[in-house]
Amino acid sequence: MTISINLKRIIDDSYPLHIGPLPEINFEGKVAILTNPKVAGLHLQTLLASLKAKEVYIITIPDGEQYKTLATIESVLDRMFDHRLNRKSLLIAFGGGVIGDMGGFSASLYNRGIDFIQIPTTLLSQVDASVGGKTGVNNRFGKNLIGAFHQPRAVYIDPSFLHTLPSREFGAGVAEIVKMAVTFNAPFFEWLEENDLRDGDNLQYAIAKAVETKAGVVEEDEKEQGLRAALNYGHTFGHVIENETKYETYLHGESVAIGIVMANELACEVGLMSRAEAERVKALLGRYGLPLTYPISDVERFYQTFFLDKKSADSAITFILPRGIGAVEITDTIEEGTVKKVLATFKGIGA
Repeated sequence: MTISINLKRIIDDSYPLHIGPLPEINFEGKVAILTNPKVAGLHLQTLLASLKAKEVYIITIPDGEQYKTLATIESVLDRMFDHRLNRKSLLIAFGGGVIGDMGGFSASLYNRGIDFIQIPTTLLSQVDASVGGKTGVNNRFGKNLIGAFHQPRAVYIDPSFLHTLPSREFGAGVAEIVKMAVTFNAPFFEWLEENDLRDGDNLQYAIAKAVETKAGVVEEDEKEQGLRAALNYGHTFGHVIENETKYETYLHGESVAIGIVMANELACEVGLMSRAEAERVKALLGRYGLPLTYPISDVERFYQTFFLDKKSADSAITFILPRGIGAVEITDTIEEGTVKKVLATFKGIGA
């Protein structure tokens, strides 16, 4: 006997992305705000002044990628249970990419899923991490290998939060903006070469263009079955760097910047990108103080770590490589010898 369970249905997970001053947020039930002490000290009162809710609870977790773990998620869930949140409650992820990833993941797990909204406070989270519903944590095998797709109900991007951002954090966000331009928008890349993002008007324009680009990709491929994988340009290499340095040496965007340089070297090696184009990308990243190289100590170990990447399958490593500036190729046909040849050029070099 066969019994069919018909679950075919259309689910509308659409949501708005507001760019501008934080508006008034009204919610009838309980709200938990997940943040860290640094963001809370700088900006929590601004959020509380805009938030109107029945009950509001603050949950703080330590600041840093090294705390993006299942143990931290369990502590967040415990606090949510302590406050007796229910399925009609709301979680607000208020912070950078780490807070956004863990807030969304906690919301996806609590009572099998509650609503959450993103209020990103770093440039990286505003242009990338807060958009698209990817949530999760790291483990000893790699970055974001445990998680879920859980779309927010809304994203509020207020550039004024960036006024207190340290220069390294700002540069880390620029790396993600450059990623969007190189892979999908050559005119935007040229605009970035000609304009300084430290100017407020330029920055707001760049945020809007980056978010618009990512939103278009997510709309076409929400669960990363194809095109969305292109947004991992620089990340395949960058995640290995983060893993090797135990998430303590580089900010995520800094690792991505180095990963972009490495991906471009591989693209040049296989004839997808010219040397001149690779140098243009490197110069743009360098303008914002981003690291551009990494001393690989063990080429074989670095290569083997690629296989922990979520995009790789069995014996094939998937690489995201630029086709010049403004286009991208997702490929799993790069020969091992070619990859190791490029990695060897980074062996033993100065950081």
